Amino acid sequence: MNAWSSQSTVSADRTPILSDRPSILKVSLILAAGLATFAFAPILVRLAGDAHPLELATIRTISAALFLLPFWLYQKKKEVQEGYTRNEKIRAVLAGGCLGLHFIFWIASLGYTSVASASVLVTTHPILLILIESLMMKRRFSRLTWIGVFTAFSGSVWLGLSDSTYGGQFEHATLGNLMALTASALFVLYFILSSTLRQKSTWTDYIFRVYFATAVTCVLLMAVLQVPLTFGVPVVVCGIALALGPQILGHGSLNYAVKYISPTILSTLILTEPVFATILALILFAELPLFMSIIAMFIILTGVLLSWLGRQALKPAWLKKL
Repeated sequence: MNAWSSQSTVSADRTPILSDRPSILKVSLILAAGLATFAFAPILVRLAGDAHPLELATIRTISAALFLLPFWLYQKKKEVQEGYTRNEKIRAVLAGGCLGLHFIFWIASLGYTSVASASVLVTTHPILLILIESLMMKRRFSRLTWIGVFTAFSGSVWLGLSDSTYGGQFEHATLGNLMALTASALFVLYFILSSTLRQKSTWTDYIFRVYFATAVTCVLLMAVLQVPLTFGVPVVVCGIALALGPQILGHGSLNYAVKYISPTILSTLILTEPVFATILALILFAELPLFMSIIAMFIILTGVLLSWLGRQALKPAWLKKL
């Protein structure tokens, strides 16, 4: 898939006729609105108090699915084209399962490490995407890309060491950092499974199927692990806010744009989250990252930027002008 693509037909003179591609401005505005909500995700998790991560993830995912249900039913009444095949429906369920586990591990990580560390590590998925594409899909990348990969990896190691060695604010910071990295890996699996599905469906049909599977995953884990639902006011309010903001607007904007923009570029854009989340955590919780951690975060973001610049061929024409 090209960095900026859409469904199209070809005229008699071989000129592409773009039939359903939205304007660049529309996609950019949707992405900007969605990305702005990501920074509030770790803040809302902290405001939920000592809620069990699985309980908060369950309230979040159920709320998102219920909110989208009437829109999905309305669309299905009007739909005349054939939907997903059986294999594609299975893939949507698997994608939803990975997203549910991503939410659970990420929410859990914030109970053990700082907002800044968790936000940076959970957004290392552009690096993981490149590694998977290279090792499993046999794609070749430039030297600059690999320099970026190893730079970001070294920064992640440094961040883990600095959190566990140089400060006592988070006693089990290493565990939290590992959880955040696990959440990042699960997000990559979710993105790989779902990116092709979005190409042949409407946004509502795609996102409801995946989010419904995400909610079912969380509910099943709640039942298996026998985690009670307390329905405390802070948990419910923050869970619903997470559903409407970071999940539907945030992840939803990525799911909308992935039909037109490269998944790697989209995953790189999420790197705006750690910066704004760290600023919000400093303002609201007086949570100032350690100096060594700040250096490690800078190294990680530099590495991801280098890996992205090494993939210039993936940039749409409108980004090359910047």
